[in-house]
Amino acid sequence: MSWEMVIGLEVHLQLATQSKIFSGSATTFGAEPNTQANAVDLAMPGMLPVLNRKAVRYAAMFGLAIDAEVGRRSVFDRKNYFYPDLPKGYQISQFAEPIVGRGRFAFRLEDGRLQEIGITRAHLEEDAGKSLHEDFHGMTGVDLNRAGTPLLEIVTDPDFRSSEEAVAFLKALHSLVTYLGISDGNMAEGSMRCDVNLSLRPAGTTELGTRTEIKNVNSFRFVEKAIHRERARQEDLLEDGGSVVQETRLYDADRDETRSMRSKEVANDYRYFPEPDLLPVILTEADIDALREALPELPLDRRQRFREDFGLSDYDAGVLTDERAIADFFEGTHAVCEDAKLAANWVQGELLGALNAADMSIAASPVTPRQLGDLILRIKDGSISGKIAKEVFEAIWNGEGDADEIIEARGLKQVSDSGALEAMVDKVISENPDQVAQYRAADPAKRKKLSGFFVGQIMKASKGQANPKMVNELLLKQLDNED
Repeated sequence: MSWEMVIGLEVHLQLATQSKIFSGSATTFGAEPNTQANAVDLAMPGMLPVLNRKAVRYAAMFGLAIDAEVGRRSVFDRKNYFYPDLPKGYQISQFAEPIVGRGRFAFRLEDGRLQEIGITRAHLEEDAGKSLHEDFHGMTGVDLNRAGTPLLEIVTDPDFRSSEEAVAFLKALHSLVTYLGISDGNMAEGSMRCDVNLSLRPAGTTELGTRTEIKNVNSFRFVEKAIHRERARQEDLLEDGGSVVQETRLYDADRDETRSMRSKEVANDYRYFPEPDLLPVILTEADIDALREALPELPLDRRQRFREDFGLSDYDAGVLTDERAIADFFEGTHAVCEDAKLAANWVQGELLGALNAADMSIAASPVTPRQLGDLILRIKDGSISGKIAKEVFEAIWNGEGDADEIIEARGLKQVSDSGALEAMVDKVISENPDQVAQYRAADPAKRKKLSGFFVGQIMKASKGQANPKMVNELLLKQLDNED
């Protein structure tokens, strides 16, 4: 039987606040266990939550950015369940009246097609702590540093039909929230985690099958692998006449398998009721207008502008706008050199290549947009060749100065004096009569390939500093002159 996969995602996004959602404890990653948990986080008697204003602002900005319904009134609820790293015995979340309601999210697939999926809701909630197993023999430790960390849970409609669509959405979502500045999206640090709800149904039918939830997948690659593995597992079950059980599963990357964790809870199991210690959150029209005004240019809009204003290809515009910092770097470079294509090539090529090799973010780049723009100007005005420019780039990267300083100090300025170049051409031609005869005897289609020998000799003699364009013009003029 042919099966259709139906996928919905729940993304837990850590908001980029300096303190927790209901207390003044810090949210810095990597602190020693239990050093960032105060009496509120520990649920000591008499402690009351105080809502973080910035968390509300960030959640509303997300809703506006995807043109969703932003609740002028939203309410916090208690979601009751027991877990060792949840001291209160309940999580403060939102259920009946979330801050963000229905919306649509547009993103591009790998082949460039525009896809759109539905957003069911996005609600604010606090994170739980973390259970530690590896450092304790036969016991479990509890670290409450994350308890109370502000999260925005983004719930999609079951609109995905492949792992490729799901991953493309997550990458676009990551791009959006970092553009907005509401989260760093660092999946390795838990700032963005994904639950995958997956079911199968016979192709051509509309009734949904029984779904499983794969919990807390923390990389794009693992999301793709988890979906493939769970699809195969459910398909094998159904093909053998079995049935899928609604449950929560985890993805084990080392074994490339999903494993059962527990039966899947439903809303009634959590006994939701309004949080009595927090008032409803009210956003006025003036609040909404101010937040809308503060929104930056969004990734899809910037991508279109890069195509229209700079004449870039869809591919180049896509790569350069995936991250806000990269787009800003490109625009800073272009402002100096005023050559979009060269700026795009150097940012995507040498710069990103060097950053990847050094495992560095663009924010930590030792080369500034102005320095790269100045380097491109020296290519444009003929001061250096593209090959020499790579040597200069490496020197800038290593902190040896700006392009002009390095070119001067190393004597790298390109030879563009026609008299000096003519003398080099004459010398190479006179020293290689056999190759000259071979060139002149060849048909025009082969001559271009044969001329490469002479160009190589001239570039070698000039230590790579001869102007390649002028060398080719002077060389062909001499070689083609058989008198």
